[in-house]
Amino acid sequence: MKNKYKPYVMLIPVMIVILGIFINGLIMAFIQSLGYFKAIGLTEITFKYYKEVLTSQGFLSSLGFSVYIATISSVIAVVLGVILAYSILRSTHRKGIEEAVYKIPIFVPHIVAALLAYNILAQSGVVPRVLYSIGIIKDQSQFPSLLYDKNGIGIIIAYIWKGIPFVAMVVYTILSNINNKLSQVALNLGANNRQVFFYILLPFIMPSIFSSFIIIFAFSFGAYELPFLLGPTSPKALPVKAYVEYTNSNLANRPYAMVINMILTIVSLILVWLYNKSFELISKYNR
Repeated sequence: MKNKYKPYVMLIPVMIVILGIFINGLIMAFIQSLGYFKAIGLTEITFKYYKEVLTSQGFLSSLGFSVYIATISSVIAVVLGVILAYSILRSTHRKGIEEAVYKIPIFVPHIVAALLAYNILAQSGVVPRVLYSIGIIKDQSQFPSLLYDKNGIGIIIAYIWKGIPFVAMVVYTILSNINNKLSQVALNLGANNRQVFFYILLPFIMPSIFSSFIIIFAFSFGAYELPFLLGPTSPKALPVKAYVEYTNSNLANRPYAMVINMILTIVSLILVWLYNKSFELISKYNR
């Protein structure tokens, strides 16, 4: 019993500090979102900032843009990540090299990913230069503008590049632990590889796919770096809009920033709840 609880007891001091900072910041953000900011003379508790933000066209555009980026990039990353994991599982050679290579993007910080995207996808980047040198385009300016555009293509590509190996790593771990006899029996009974995947393997990995989707969606929805560095001026992603309001020289805008941050927090808590539910599904399948 002593050994069982010892790690948790040892973590208590640092967790008190971390949770204290987090909870204090959350409380202060909530209070300021209600219009209480004594430093500039705001002392009246009100929900008017929530009403103004939630009915603002700028907020709704930013919310839609963030949901769009997170959804598209997460769905594509999950699909390609599952395909990658399955292809590595079926590979009969160079498996060690493949496993090492596909994990590289996981260790690359998002700021570095933004720099790579700029150097590769910008109209002065590597891809336009290569296309120009082989004669596919007559001028580098003919290459479509993938960065800073209102469709967020550059952001989505960067998130996909970062998300695919994460999904592949999670799914491959589950696939590699599934008893291979199940697939062999199905093949002997006349099933093809597609049927083996969709009817035998996919049900086992579906909870992991769902949890992976939630993780990368939550990060893409709430992340600041890539939308700030690669995103358009308008519409801004929700975290970028919160930052702009927070750094506004007019401190009266601070409650608007805190309202956006509270909305991001609520969405994050909902996603955490869904993630916990997915773990319950994983535990159910593992019984």
